[in-house]
Amino acid sequence: MGSRNILVTGPAIHEQAVRLIADKGYQVSYVPPYTSEDDLVRIVTELDPVGVVVRMGRFGEAAIKAAPSLRVLSKHGVGVDNIDVDAASRREIPVIVAAGANALSVAEHAIALLFAVVKRIVPLDSGLRAGRWEKPGFSGKELAGMTVGLVGFGAIARHTAVFARGFSLKVKAFDPFADEAAFAEAGVQRVADVDDLIASSDILSLHCPLTPDTRNLLDDRRLGMMKPGSFVINTARGGLIDEDALLRAVESGQIAGAGLDTFQTEPPAENHPFWQNQRIVVTPHIGGVTQEANVRVGVDAVEGIFAIVEGRPLGRERIVNHRALAKSPA
Repeated sequence: MGSRNILVTGPAIHEQAVRLIADKGYQVSYVPPYTSEDDLVRIVTELDPVGVVVRMGRFGEAAIKAAPSLRVLSKHGVGVDNIDVDAASRREIPVIVAAGANALSVAEHAIALLFAVVKRIVPLDSGLRAGRWEKPGFSGKELAGMTVGLVGFGAIARHTAVFARGFSLKVKAFDPFADEAAFAEAGVQRVADVDDLIASSDILSLHCPLTPDTRNLLDDRRLGMMKPGSFVINTARGGLIDEDALLRAVESGQIAGAGLDTFQTEPPAENHPFWQNQRIVVTPHIGGVTQEANVRVGVDAVEGIFAIVEGRPLGRERIVNHRALAKSPA
């Protein structure tokens, strides 16, 4: 009998997922958060897992090579930029995602950041605590009637659109891969060019994966195209934004504020320049980390592993590298 080990690259997974692993007669092991590659390879070599639930830190080619029994990599969420998908495809290992399982939670967080930034909650809160009553001369902004532009129109963006419309925001979106029907169904205007979306939005919210094409999507040029005094929200991936360019744009007033749940390097440096600017509201990549989403994501991630190991069908929308696997010789 082959390996019965399942590895989680993080400190925990929801107890319902743990129970599912035990019920199938498998053992679960954990890796400390953001373990170094050398330590990860050592742990993987020792355990030779059949499946890995990828949470924190990178799971690269060296780790994949260290596990001869590995049959499936399952992302605890949807963003696979911390997995070497090409190396997995070369070994004919499916990389699967928990599509949509934490979408509602992340969308709620995007809206929470949007409100915090536009309504200037953080600087006003700290001003009051520091003894300043900043009502005289204050002039806030009303969200109703503003235009929010969504870059990407997957499950998270679609939930975000529903919330935004509920607050009387106008919603536009850019996504070359989404079906026309999705836009019509949501009552969202489809924009064919990302630059047009960026130039015409009061609030830009990022909901796309991090790929070589989308890295530094928001750079000096594109931030300069935005309306003066507009806002940026990012609950997707930190690498979508050139952080130095964003800081320059906020400090110049071109961008009035930003709400960020993700960063180019995670965790970011203790002296990151964002910490000094209260127009940038920050949270530690926890948009999808709610009690409710954790149940769905953990169970989906583990059920996906067993579907692959037991040879049961899994929808193509959950297999990131299904095209590469289809091309592999049988």
